Amino acid sequence: MSSKAAIRYAKALFALGKEAQSLSALRGEVDTLAALLTEHSEFREVLLTPLHPADERKKVLREVADRGELSPLLKNFTAYLIDRRRLIDFPEIADEFNRLADEDEGLLTAQVRTASPLDVEREQRLQRALSERTGRRVRLDVELDPTLIGGAIAKVGDLVIDGSLRTQLGQLRANLMKGS
Repeated sequence: MSSKAAIRYAKALFALGKEAQSLSALRGEVDTLAALLTEHSEFREVLLTPLHPADERKKVLREVADRGELSPLLKNFTAYLIDRRRLIDFPEIADEFNRLADEDEGLLTAQVRTASPLDVEREQRLQRALSERTGRRVRLDVELDPTLIGGAIAKVGDLVIDGSLRTQLGQLRANLMKGS
């Protein structure tokens, strides 16, 4: 769950990207910068540590952004985040920005928990079924959860489809108890 500030900044970045008609390119840049902040601890430490003056942090950011060919829009946005001491929220901002971009493209993400890995055919079948049920394109975010015993649980927005073996056994037990 994103903080209110992260949501506000993500909406602002999304609006700027939409206005500049560069959402898809901006999305790639946001993902690149988020990955850099996640994967490179020295880079993250320099940018997020207030011990370094803001001008120094912005200079480092500009150098990395130039090498990574980031747009002026994202450079200015991240410099603004440094000034507001909000760059620490960038991973949440990136997640919310991507959610907004997905929504704009009519794409939903389904959180799927499965007891065992899905093969390509089962994954495609589940994706098709969820797309038909929601009336929109669906991307699966699959996570293994051995506590399920068997089956899967899919969540798309407010829709939850519980096909786990644990739930099915619970329903069977409840039906048997009613019958006695």
